[in-house]
Amino acid sequence: MQTHFTEEALKQPHIREADRVLRTCVHCGFCNATCPTYQLLGDERDGPRGRIYLMKELLESRDDDDRITEETRLHLDRCLTCRNCETTCPSGVEYHKLLDIGRAEIERRVPRQASERALRYGLRKALVDPQRFQALLRLGLIFRPLVPGALKAKMPPAPVDAGTRPDGKRHTRQMLILEGCVQPGLSPNTNAATARVLDRLGIGLTPAPEAGCCGAIDYHLNAQDDGRARARANIDAWWPHIEKAGEAGVEAIVQTASGCGAFVKEYGDILADDPAYAEKAARVSELARDLSEILRDEDLAPLTLKKSRRLGFHCPCTLQHAQQLGGAVEGVLTRLGFSLTPVQDAHLCCGSAGTYSITQPELATQLRDNKLDNLEAGNPEVIVTANIGCQTHLAGAGRTPVRHWIEIVDEALTQ
Repeated sequence: MQTHFTEEALKQPHIREADRVLRTCVHCGFCNATCPTYQLLGDERDGPRGRIYLMKELLESRDDDDRITEETRLHLDRCLTCRNCETTCPSGVEYHKLLDIGRAEIERRVPRQASERALRYGLRKALVDPQRFQALLRLGLIFRPLVPGALKAKMPPAPVDAGTRPDGKRHTRQMLILEGCVQPGLSPNTNAATARVLDRLGIGLTPAPEAGCCGAIDYHLNAQDDGRARARANIDAWWPHIEKAGEAGVEAIVQTASGCGAFVKEYGDILADDPAYAEKAARVSELARDLSEILRDEDLAPLTLKKSRRLGFHCPCTLQHAQQLGGAVEGVLTRLGFSLTPVQDAHLCCGSAGTYSITQPELATQLRDNKLDNLEAGNPEVIVTANIGCQTHLAGAGRTPVRHWIEIVDEALTQ
């Protein structure tokens, strides 16, 4: 693809990066074949190739160009950032990096209405602080009949038991774990189950309570500076444990929410121009591991199931496309003795996509229902997934129960 940026524009780092990404695209259109929104809407501008042209036009144009309107922003907003197009692309286009640049630019050029700004601000403030979110969730459970339907569907029917965590200090092998922001409130047993399973494998989890939200919610709602600030705060919380030498140091940072894992693995990229944090961020990204990567590389003999179940596994986009770990969870579950049902179109997004199910509810619901139809076709006892956003979005339909896969493993070891 040819670009036409001025030399003055190319002095800006984000324009240079956009130019690099744009020039890798050969506009073949293979990406449209696997784009969920293009499949639903059939509009070239709602597929990756069309959005790339929109962003090229946006970034090459002047601020007073009347071609850049709210319609441009609408098509960028409709993108799930599922990165299915990147898995499909034969040219290796890093579409998500261009999208981050394009969304920030359209936000600057075409300000949103006050109601949209308020919604996005409210989502950022309500979701990213675990204590605030849990307080709001408790209120929501008390006054459940008054909660709007879209939000009510994402709430658990009752407070969830966090379960007990073993004291992992007795183990030589130690890992950090990102507690997350909404997961401690919506599914607190997920990390507790992780701690119990890893304990059986001789791995302890080192607490780092100062670490909080990974930063993805802020970053992908165009508050990119706030997202970077959260990344720096997490690095500061983890660094004392990372820099310890020898056996005293942690060997990995475990992520049980694949959306968080995908973002933490990009800390090195988003802080590459920060002289104070670039090296530390790159090291943190190197240490970040999805839970499936940990168990995939371990001897699972100590994990003997007392009960096997028939599962339908939903592989989140952040796991299979962003982290390129499709098949990792399935491999662990199969090794442990679970039966997995076949799932058609497993590569397509469920529609959760962070806050997408709230900002684009109609499209998100269509994608969710299509995903559940495919997951339920094999008649699983329970649907399991690897991301809290997908878990609550799919469970909100009130159909087959949806859990995090590590909870099912933990239960099968004891029941």
